[in-house]
Amino acid sequence: MPIKWSAVKVSEAMDEVENQVILADQFIAEAKAKVEVAKKIPNLPQYMEHRFNRLIDQLNKMDYIKGAIETIRNDIPDGAIEAEQKHTRHGSTQSLM
Repeated sequence: MPIKWSAVKVSEAMDEVENQVILADQFIAEAKAKVEVAKKIPNLPQYMEHRFNRLIDQLNKMDYIKGAIETIRNDIPDGAIEAEQKHTRHGSTQSLM
């Protein structure tokens, strides 16, 4: 059964999102490294170390974002992108319904 939404557009949107996430990865890695340095400040109270650890946990959520992108890609029905590309390759007419 064909889908009513554009699998190609969803795939392209995820490509764009993934490109932005890839750009952010370097900055996130640098931020984590700076937090690790901050954790080594002499005489740092334990509650501050806990705060830094929480910050690192938040920065690690980038992995969840990557997983969400992959889940969206996996939810595109098998063959839907190819079928849509094949359909539009031969031209398409707008449905009247």
